[in-house]
Amino acid sequence: MLVLVVVAGAGLAVWRLDLVDRWVTGESPDPSTDPAAVAPPPGLEVPSITDPSPLLDVSAADGAVVDTAAVAAALTPWLADPVLAGRILVGVAPLDADDATTSGQQTYVAGPERVTPASTTKLLTSVAALEALGGDHTFTTSVVDGTDPAAGADAPGRVVLVGGGDPYLAREPVEAGSAASRVPIRADLRTLATETAAALQARGRTSVQVAYDASLFTGPAVNPFWPADYVPDDVVAPITSLWVDRGRAADDADDVVADPAADAAAWFAGALAEAGIQVVGEPTAGLGGNGEPLATAESAPLENIVERLISVSDNETTEVLAHHVGLAVAGDASFEGGAAATREVLAGLGVDLGGDVLRDGSGLSRENALSAATLLGVVEVAAAEEHPELRPALTGLPVAGFSGSLAGRFDTADPAGLGDVRAKTGTLTGVQGLAGVLHDATGTPLRFVLVADAVGEADGLDARAAIDRAAAALAACVCSTPLGEPEPTPSDPPSDPPSALASTDPADAATG
Repeated sequence: MLVLVVVAGAGLAVWRLDLVDRWVTGESPDPSTDPAAVAPPPGLEVPSITDPSPLLDVSAADGAVVDTAAVAAALTPWLADPVLAGRILVGVAPLDADDATTSGQQTYVAGPERVTPASTTKLLTSVAALEALGGDHTFTTSVVDGTDPAAGADAPGRVVLVGGGDPYLAREPVEAGSAASRVPIRADLRTLATETAAALQARGRTSVQVAYDASLFTGPAVNPFWPADYVPDDVVAPITSLWVDRGRAADDADDVVADPAADAAAWFAGALAEAGIQVVGEPTAGLGGNGEPLATAESAPLENIVERLISVSDNETTEVLAHHVGLAVAGDASFEGGAAATREVLAGLGVDLGGDVLRDGSGLSRENALSAATLLGVVEVAAAEEHPELRPALTGLPVAGFSGSLAGRFDTADPAGLGDVRAKTGTLTGVQGLAGVLHDATGTPLRFVLVADAVGEADGLDARAAIDRAAAALAACVCSTPLGEPEPTPSDPPSDPPSALASTDPADAATG
């Protein structure tokens, strides 16, 4: 009995902390056990691989309109589930709709005006980062010469480790062929220390003091709109422009460190000593200034980083990118600056957040409140032909039953959803949601939002399954008709939308 209680408690913690991806799905399959790596038996002829059709052929939605009665009929049985507590935001629209805020035939929206979006918020941050920085943008960690020219000849030199906000900087090189060696490529401090040592030795220097510069980001390292126990309970690491392994401890990847920048500097100093350079004293905080570069390490391109964070719902990485958006747009690399800049960038793309509330980039804050128009609009602009640079926000979406945070889901849903529903998950205590894309039974690509934010603490798994079943029902539904054709009328249409879908009272907006 004790074991059962502990496991149940751990399950609740997973949903409360939005950590389902790290606990359940982990990294990509190991190549040695991946079925794709197993050779076929002798005598079996394997057909040649042909190019697949486009994953999302947006042109297939040209002129399509949403059959609102069909959408309501498809969703009603699942969204009436008591575990959803009667408060579900729903949005469904063709993927090519010109205006994500229109209602009626083009867009189906029901439920409260706004909800707590949880990790579906990551779609906003990802699109803003891709637009503000560009998909080929990389983040540089550098080591510069910080020696004081006035110091005597006998004084040890000084090097400064300068953080450039690389969210995936690692301690060690990733082993070739391992799961982590796939995407994104990760720069590491071991290699940076080795190259720094070589540069110092070429200059005839064998001892240095080490300093570290994490001044790129400003403001608090912990969001004031997060619950106070998030960092102590290892939910999320303090956000800084210099860290290794996403601010996690070297001996336990589940434990965050109190000062990620100092931890990274201490590890770098140790690696530098192992590379043959005597390190004098302990690393201290300092500024790199205009010191001569000794060595640099480049991150993976932003487009690869975005695909990864979307797939596994990486909170720390998303917050780092939000800070970069704030820096690029307004010179304010803080939580507040990132949120304001994200709004500004999205508005420039035609997605006006209006009265929505945005307190962070990851969705950990319960004060975030987003509308269906915002989430539908972000998905639409990411798919737009005129914005190919934003596509990684969609190509990284988890696939129902197959990848990322949807790998172990949709097992009780209509099979039509498997492999078809591609969506960003949103999970907190009391919140279960999906926002993404799917094809309905006609093959028309649709964008959709399903978020319930009044779920009981003990009902998280059941609510998640209900949301999955609703999304799969859309995939199995004839929910769209070509432009100009009359909408088919169900033989027994619901006289009114269910109460869970009917509320449009602004007073229902979630603010935390």
